[in-house]
Amino acid sequence: MIEPNHKLYTIGFTGKSAEQFFSLLKESKASRLIDIRINRTSQLAGFAKEQDLKFLVPELTNMDYIVREELAPTKDLLASYRKKEIAWDEFAENYQHLLKNRLVHNAFSLEDFSNSILLCSEKEPEKCHRTLLANVLIEQFPSLEIINLI
Repeated sequence: MIEPNHKLYTIGFTGKSAEQFFSLLKESKASRLIDIRINRTSQLAGFAKEQDLKFLVPELTNMDYIVREELAPTKDLLASYRKKEIAWDEFAENYQHLLKNRLVHNAFSLEDFSNSILLCSEKEPEKCHRTLLANVLIEQFPSLEIINLI
């Protein structure tokens, strides 16, 4: 019996060309890209706008493209952090509390994340909510292996 793939990748699009971004997606061999951004339509997103990814991801990578807004921080929480009204630690605590209030632990299964990629905008994973989410998911599903696509 073949062991199922329980890898969960993360990626940010900032600082990457479209070629780099889609190459990383393809090389991962993941089956779905899960968009966890609250702002998916901004012109600043360039090639990574939701309307473009709906078309490009299946065409270029043969992956499913899924939006999971319930895994994104609220606009107010994200704005507070970006405006430096709150520090990273406070943002992280509030975001993880938000996830628990939204019953993320009970709403998803391991299969919802296995062999998937979490998409956000931040270039580096260290101070991005995709890493906070990945850590919460590891607590729930210890067999997940997190791999940051950089």
